Amino acid sequence: MSDVISDASLRLAAAIVPLNPKSPGFFRALTLSFFLAASASILLLSGCAGSDGQKDDTDLWSETKLYSEATAKLNDADFAKCGKYFDKLEARFPFGPYSQQSQINAAYCYWKAQEQAQALVAIDRFIKLFQGSPNLDYAYYLKGLITFNDDLGWLGKFTGQDLSERDPKAAKEAFESFKVVVERFPNSKYAPDSLDRMRYIVNSLAEADVIVARFYFQRGAYLAAANRAQLVIRDYDRAPAVEEALYILVKSYDKLGMDDLSIDANRVLVLNFPDSQMMKTGQRVKTERRWWQIWMK
Repeated sequence: MSDVISDASLRLAAAIVPLNPKSPGFFRALTLSFFLAASASILLLSGCAGSDGQKDDTDLWSETKLYSEATAKLNDADFAKCGKYFDKLEARFPFGPYSQQSQINAAYCYWKAQEQAQALVAIDRFIKLFQGSPNLDYAYYLKGLITFNDDLGWLGKFTGQDLSERDPKAAKEAFESFKVVVERFPNSKYAPDSLDRMRYIVNSLAEADVIVARFYFQRGAYLAAANRAQLVIRDYDRAPAVEEALYILVKSYDKLGMDDLSIDANRVLVLNFPDSQMMKTGQRVKTERRWWQIWMK
């Protein structure tokens, strides 16, 4: 090792130092050459130390040992560590008896560790590779949970934010995963909960569009408000937000001078919501909801 360092240092010094000691800049070049030679030596030593450094302890573990340790971390709620262990197990023993279970466990661990991107990679890989797995219903259910992500953290709880006030993209992706469980695996034990979450997502997406329609109306964009309200009525006809969508539609048509359309929309509102408080107060009665507090016809 020392021979290699000396060799490299001498070559570097010889390439920089002028041959004539009396030439201008000789001492400055000499100083620079020694500095660069020392830097090269440090880099080479660092590389040697890295190559001789300690290996990951898990590299010596058997398949059974690695699965046992990963499961122990899962049981201890050390989710970040168990996700890595299950990942290592699946990578080192892709055709072993624990391969399928390791992938799905890794996705669960990463999800619980709030590593959403890694959780999605793991669960998508499982779904792609194991379409015939008896755990496929759970895989789609878990993917829905990962993207559903109802845990808003302390800031969300402080502000009272719910799913309707966030980017709807993740909610729609979660809906599609839960839909697969309900349609492809109707007898699955995860189907009832998936259906409940689908209803909640639909109601939340409707609420999000009503928020946009309300925003347009309050700023005098009555045509845009009417169009967004119609979208809610068309796409989410059974959601609670339809009541306010109809109210916004009535008021928007009224502001636009479309009296006939306003009267028609009002008739639909009264017919479907005879006890509506919207026409009296302009405010819809809303109660605090979580995903399990869903509206069902």
